[in-house]
Amino acid sequence: MQTQTEKTNRSIIVTQNLGKSVPTSEGALQILSSVDLRIERGESIAIVGESGSGKTTLLSLLAGLDTPSSGSVSIDGRDITRMDEDGRAVLRNELIGFVFQSFQLLPGLTALENVMLPLELSGDDNAENAARALLQRVGLAQRLGHTPKQLSGGEQQRVALARAFVTQPSILFADEPTGNLDSKTGAHIIDLLFELNQEKHTTLVLVTHDASLATRCGRMIRLEAGSMA
Repeated sequence: MQTQTEKTNRSIIVTQNLGKSVPTSEGALQILSSVDLRIERGESIAIVGESGSGKTTLLSLLAGLDTPSSGSVSIDGRDITRMDEDGRAVLRNELIGFVFQSFQLLPGLTALENVMLPLELSGDDNAENAARALLQRVGLAQRLGHTPKQLSGGEQQRVALARAFVTQPSILFADEPTGNLDSKTGAHIIDLLFELNQEKHTTLVLVTHDASLATRCGRMIRLEAGSMA
């Protein structure tokens, strides 16, 4: 039988009694309540639920983009709720990649420069070669010098995928990654996402309202009114 220590070492994300509330004129509004969650290394997890159920809030807390009102989040054995923003930023740069619905590419940079940026910020001397290789992998070898406004939505999301994976993150957080794409383009992006995830052995945490997409993950977590159902 595994000890609790062995289980914790295998888990890359652990939450305990995680909660989030925000003040309103009518008192505190509870967004998340008592979320206990354990995500193992290499797992693919879909977080699903109706609009307003707390999906994006949970992802933001897991990634250290927001701080909880109660409870804790540990990533790779480190309690990020005890860190300041600088500490969380260092951890995100070291372990985490992101893919968002809105792409979030820098408009003044080319596709190549957008993908190189996270590596350059960490002082990687091989940034250009690594970025070129990932852009070729996602089918954009001929679009390296194009800025986001010169790319289609699907091409922009492929750049975003390359940027997310170029640092070889241990964890990838994806928030409605096909929300701004048509169904055919979205399906291609999702195929790429899962292919890259398997190739890089990344832990995937995916927020989606798309049931067919959620079923492609190894496990599904459903939120209802801020609590795990």
